[in-house]
Amino acid sequence: MTVNDAVAKRVAALLAEKGMSHYRLEQKSGIQHGSMACIMKGRNKTVTLSTVIMLAHGFDMTLQEFLDDDIFKSQDLEVE
Repeated sequence: MTVNDAVAKRVAALLAEKGMSHYRLEQKSGIQHGSMACIMKGRNKTVTLSTVIMLAHGFDMTLQEFLDDDIFKSQDLEVE
């Protein structure tokens, strides 16, 4: 699994956990719809740290809270 896949899975899990729509996350994070769609559909090859910070803020979390998930702790995580 790539880092990009891990970010998309984390976002999907948090959306379900918080009962939040993609649209609401886009509004709160400031990420444009097209960019969010690329992340979620795996078309984005490089999710930047800035984007991850924006996602965390959209979920009202710190960056540390967003990254504090087993999905990011895997030794098999591929960095592109």
